[in-house]
This record gives sequence, structure tokens and C-alpha cells, in this order.
Amino acid sequence: MEFDLEYNSERPHLIIPEYGRHIQKLIDYCVKIEDDEERDKMAKAIVDVMGNLQPHLRDVPDFKHKLWDQLFIMSEFKLNVTPPFGKIDKEIFEEKPEPLAYPKSATKYKFYGTNIQTMIDTALTWEEGEQREALYFAIANHMKKCYLNWNKDTVEDTVIYKHLLDLSNGKIDLEPLNEQLTESRNLLRKRKANPKQQRSKNKKK
Repeated sequence: MEFDLEYNSERPHLIIPEYGRHIQKLIDYCVKIEDDEERDKMAKAIVDVMGNLQPHLRDVPDFKHKLWDQLFIMSEFKLNVTPPFGKIDKEIFEEKPEPLAYPKSATKYKFYGTNIQTMIDTALTWEEGEQREALYFAIANHMKKCYLNWNKDTVEDTVIYKHLLDLSNGKIDLEPLNEQLTESRNLLRKRKANPKQQRSKNKKK
């Protein structure tokens, strides 16, 4: 007795593995059907089966449209049927997206995070007045907190003011105002223990 064994290494590559090899074989067979009406009927049946395999996507907008697009993709755009939502364009599908700009860090002061520069740039667009000055000090206090997270010791306000002046290209200078930022001990204050830690302490007592 001979067995016709099929090894994975000899099988063709699955274009969308989530649907499995049986769906891929059905699509390959559907492509070869010569009768237009029969081919169209089978394509709709395959889409229904694909929908049953992905029930969690039924609430997604254009669910059927996505299934038809995947059907054409899995057929390598060889399937000659007219879908109800229009046929996906092969050239558009294979077109490479434009490269995204690499996110910039906060210059040399990486311990402040990547959003601090955006905060500073936004603050500079505000109209001059008390609100903008308050925002400057809010940013400075945030920078001080970030600095202490990186160096859990202490930091002089003058250091924060200098860094803020540098990051704003000399446009934000808070040092002449002689205002004090939030004290380091308040910024380093430990968070309250969570309920599990509190119950553990109570058991020990």
C-alpha cells in the first residue's frame, strides 16, 4: 500500500495563513473554473466561509468588503469575478508606503522624554501673559520631576532653568524671575500603597 504524503516543505506558501490551507485550495480551484456563473457562485460561498472563520470581525465597518479584498489577494489577483464592492487594485496594494520620519528625542537631554520639546514649542505659540508664564513653570516642574526620576537625588532649579533655556533656543528664561519650583522631596514622594500591599501590612500587624 502506498501513501501519497504531502510535506509542509513541499507545499506552496500561504498568502494569508489565518484562513488555513483548505481555504487557499478552494480559492485556487475557483480561479480555474471556466464557467463565469459557477465561478462567481463559488467565490461568494468562499467569502461566506471566510466570514464564519472570522466572527470577531463582523462588527468591523466594511466587513464584507475586507473579505472580498482578501479573496483577491489570496488568489494573487487572478480571480475573474465582479465583487459587490469593487475590485482591489493590484498596483495600489503592492505600492510601498512613504517612509515615516524617525521620532526626534529631546536633543541631548534624553531623560526628559520625547514629548517635552513639543510642550515647549506649543507654549511658545501662546499669547504673552500670565497663562503662558504659568505654562512655562508647569513645564519646568515636569522637567524637574523627569530629572529626579533619572537621578533620584536632588537638582537645583537653576539647572532646570538652564536646560529649559537651551531647549527653547534661548526664548524661555525663568531664572531672572527668582521663582522656586516644586521641592524635590514633594516630587519624590512615594505613591500610596495599593490595596494588596495595605492588606499585607495589616496581616503582619
